[in-house]
Amino acid sequence: MDVIYNAAFGFGLMLLVFMAVFIVKQQSAAVVERFGRFQSIRQSGLQIRIPLVDRIAGRLSLKIQQLDVIVETKTKDDVFVKLKVSVQYMVIKNKVYDAFYKLDYPHDQITSYVFDVVRAEVPKMRLDDVFERKDDVAIAVKSELNDAMINYGYDIIKTLVTDIDPDLQVKEAMNRINASEREKIAAQYEGDAARILIVEKAKAEAESKRLQGQGIADQRREIARGLEESVEVLNKVGINSQEASALIVVTQHYDTLQSIGEETNSNLILLPNSPQAGSDMLNNMVASFTASNQIGEAMKDYKKKKDSGEL
Repeated sequence: MDVIYNAAFGFGLMLLVFMAVFIVKQQSAAVVERFGRFQSIRQSGLQIRIPLVDRIAGRLSLKIQQLDVIVETKTKDDVFVKLKVSVQYMVIKNKVYDAFYKLDYPHDQITSYVFDVVRAEVPKMRLDDVFERKDDVAIAVKSELNDAMINYGYDIIKTLVTDIDPDLQVKEAMNRINASEREKIAAQYEGDAARILIVEKAKAEAESKRLQGQGIADQRREIARGLEESVEVLNKVGINSQEASALIVVTQHYDTLQSIGEETNSNLILLPNSPQAGSDMLNNMVASFTASNQIGEAMKDYKKKKDSGEL
């Protein structure tokens, strides 16, 4: 009997020791009650309690937790939109008592405040403003939650508006507006590019014409200089200026006919090329030069008489 009694006593003692020892994990806290009344907060590590007297009423995580709340509300321009608000919060280490005893359902409490703030702020904004000022909504939610939850032992670390989802028809309309705006910009760029090409082409053509005109002017200047030298040479052998000019023109006439004949792809050109035609051309040119000289002399005499008062 003594052996059985000793064994039972030893087993009971080991059971009490086993019940007296408990472990609290890292980044967590345990609430210990004694006969139903709060006794202490135990932090991480190996802890001891009085068996059958103390009990672990609950455990709280001290890690940062996240709660995602989806709120549907209406904007100022009467567009229904769903906002996803992510709230990051944690239990304050020295306020575990308040977090455990003052609030049963922290998720429901946080959700209620998020709904209240979002439905108060978003109806003041147009849909475009909601996208642009989503950080303002997040800040307003965080400020409201901090003021409310600090009394319950919770610290709001961060609030983020992670998604804004308008009605499907509104999104399709926004996409069409965006596509139209981009097409408009693309058309403007294409028009600018085409206008630049036209301007540059016109500048190039103008420069080409200018250079071409300059080349023709230089060519004619050299031809005139050559003709002047030819006339001077012919004058030295007793041929006057009119006859020399007529001779040069007739010579150029036959040179032109020869040049046309040498071109294989030249078009058909009908020109007077008989000897009589050449003689007629020479006579006509001499007569033209003579008449021109006579007219010039008559104009000089008229001007002299007018200046002297005879007329």
